[in-house]
Amino acid sequence: MSLPLGTAWRIARRDLNARFRGLRLLLVCIFLGTAALAAIGTLTAAIENELASSGQELLGGDLEVEVWQRGLRPEEVKALAAYGTISSGYRMQAMASTPEAAAPIELKAVDAKWPMFGKLLLADGRTVGAPVGKDAWVAATALERLGIRVGENFKVGTVTLRAAGVIADEPDRLSEGFQLGPTIIVAEGVPAEAGLLAPGALYQSKHRIAFANPARDPSAVEETLTKQFPTAGFDIRTRDRASPGADRFVRQMSDFLTLVGLAALVIAGIGIAGGVSSYLDQRRASIATLKVLGATSADIVRIYAMQIGVAALAGSLAGLAAGVLVTPLLASALQGLLPVESGFIISPPALLLAASYGLLVAFAFAAAPLLRARTFPAMALMRSGIVPLARDKRALIATAIGIAGVCALALLTTAQPMLSGGFLLGAGGALALLAGIGWLIQTLARRLPRPKNPLLRSAIANIHRPGAPTGALVTALGFGLAAFVLLAAVQSAIDGNIARRVPMEAPDYFVLDVPPAKEPRFFKLIQQEFPKAGIRTVPTMRGAVLAYGPKDKLIRVADLKEIPEGAWALRGERGLTYADTIPQGNRLIEGQWWSPFHKGEPLVSIDADFAKAVGLKVGDYLTIGILGTERTARIANIREIDWESMGFNFALVFSRNAISDAPHNLSATIDLPDGADPAARGRLLRALVKEMPSSSVIEVGGILVEARKLLEQVSLATLAAAAVTVLAGLAVLMGAIAAARAARTYDTVMLRVLGASRRQILLLQFAEYGLLAGLLALVALGLGGGLAWVVITQLFEFDWLPDWGEVLGVLALGTALVLGFALAGSLPLLRAKPARALREL
Repeated sequence: MSLPLGTAWRIARRDLNARFRGLRLLLVCIFLGTAALAAIGTLTAAIENELASSGQELLGGDLEVEVWQRGLRPEEVKALAAYGTISSGYRMQAMASTPEAAAPIELKAVDAKWPMFGKLLLADGRTVGAPVGKDAWVAATALERLGIRVGENFKVGTVTLRAAGVIADEPDRLSEGFQLGPTIIVAEGVPAEAGLLAPGALYQSKHRIAFANPARDPSAVEETLTKQFPTAGFDIRTRDRASPGADRFVRQMSDFLTLVGLAALVIAGIGIAGGVSSYLDQRRASIATLKVLGATSADIVRIYAMQIGVAALAGSLAGLAAGVLVTPLLASALQGLLPVESGFIISPPALLLAASYGLLVAFAFAAAPLLRARTFPAMALMRSGIVPLARDKRALIATAIGIAGVCALALLTTAQPMLSGGFLLGAGGALALLAGIGWLIQTLARRLPRPKNPLLRSAIANIHRPGAPTGALVTALGFGLAAFVLLAAVQSAIDGNIARRVPMEAPDYFVLDVPPAKEPRFFKLIQQEFPKAGIRTVPTMRGAVLAYGPKDKLIRVADLKEIPEGAWALRGERGLTYADTIPQGNRLIEGQWWSPFHKGEPLVSIDADFAKAVGLKVGDYLTIGILGTERTARIANIREIDWESMGFNFALVFSRNAISDAPHNLSATIDLPDGADPAARGRLLRALVKEMPSSSVIEVGGILVEARKLLEQVSLATLAAAAVTVLAGLAVLMGAIAAARAARTYDTVMLRVLGASRRQILLLQFAEYGLLAGLLALVALGLGGGLAWVVITQLFEFDWLPDWGEVLGVLALGTALVLGFALAGSLPLLRAKPARALREL
């Protein structure tokens, strides 16, 4: 007859230490994984909610229509006006200057209705709208670059403007995308008056609509406008996706961090199994006594499941609290990059999901040792200190159910089930690999010749003897060391993307809107200051792909239900150029390049990745729209492009006779000699502004600073996340040591009785763990390096640029740290009193 539930709880409560002695490892493991998932889920939910709820403010309207190199035609304005109020403006790169200084800027021209949603806040506390007349709202960095103060004048193009205030908070800044210079906001008519809207100039006209009917579906309006104006080259965004770049970044970071949190929980699960085994081993006398007094196996499971459940619940609640408390720190780190408040954020769904993961993992990994202890008679439990309990195959069913629950929860709650499924399969494969390695190590140790050194001989014997915890130790060491490799490889690869690749290959300046007639003068101005400068000019215009495919079966982009994966060139307008020779940094992989000044059928060369994404081949046709007119060209060849060169790279390059008659200007790159004089740089910029006021210069150094800030924030997030995994791996190691403590205590006592010194016992432990760590370091290098490659190249889409010297150094440091923890975990064995330990056997 089973004990009543209340009686079982009283026994469990009396036996459960108030400070969870014996169950602290389970507590720590659950705490680490739950805290990581709670913080990740809460922060992600807060950002996504902010993006969704503030879509109108971030976009500046319910819907935005953007078109390059022209404004809207009357029929297009009429179509947009039917949906509500229109606020129009322009965005472009330009140069601001004074007699003493010049600075590249991002010029934003807005009409009197701007902003329709949100408020523009100035540094002096004023809330304002669009500037009036020749006043301008100026970013603080633009004032610093120009060396002026509020109230003083500067020039943009041919117009003199007054710095009327400093921008503190721009409502639609996030939706504008990556910033190539400090912002200056002016009235809508300023760009035309300054000569910046001449035919061929590279600018965007932006038109935002505030719906007269707020309940109108913006996606339906987008679809209607796309079908109504299929050749207009509209790039349309809605309030539901006001900042696609931010959405994508949040999704990538959320996926990565969630997978890291799951990895921490999976690794911690092994520690949970070890911790529960150790706890039940310490309670074996109590379990045997209860059985002698008539307790059934079900009573044993109920009593100790209650204790383990209380500890798991306490660890989960502590993890949830820690996740909520740490979220403001993460939010502060991401401010300016993403819309998130820095205060405390509570997301009940995210917290519930994190707690569910924690409790499911606790159930999955605690079930096996708990169920194993219930099925053995009291005498077997009494002898388990020296004769380990056999495995209970039925316990594996409970473990499998728990793991299946974790997998189902992960797949049902992720936006990318394929990615999460692949991770879960990889985690399972890693566990299976380490289990196989553990078996192989034991087999090899058993077959090795016996060394003459007694310490080494005993260390090898400890690896393969009956009941040896080698499998758990291999898993712990393998995951712990792999976590160190993952951390180092991801961190150094991100650092490599920040510090090495881009600056080494980037030009010093990009120059936009150089009039073709002034190209000789442009070269002369640069060479007057820098005779050895490298200068490259290319014709540049904007256009949209309207159709593609075989000549008699062209596929209209407007008819596609969704853009094929990887076919980014089909989205809106893109940069176009024409050339007589193959562009620098490109390589032909199929077809032939046309002859200079080709006069036959219009031809086009396309990027290999784009061709693969949409299934194009040499001989197919491509139709584009430029300034509202359609042009069709035959695909003459397919190129492989070195996108990392940061020069002028175009997915579509046409023959001269295909598009050269369309209004256009030139773009240029300038490579200055190493150590170029800053004073000469300043003179060059001022000369370019004076001679070509409608041209704009982009300093690549400024772009790299912004990119570095973004990547450093990503790097910080990966560092924090990987640190959780490292801690979980160390917890697993301590769990494996704790689980084997009873058997190790017996061994240590026997060695002490036989005359072994403390030093010899420590050397024996060091030899055993050192042999395992040395063998597993290579495994960890492959496992951690493989995971890091997936994170960097597939998830973040960065270049694979790890510093292998740093990775190996961190692996060596990690091995030393793991050995230190292993030896620290063995120190309690030295304090065991032989007489007391022998009495407890």
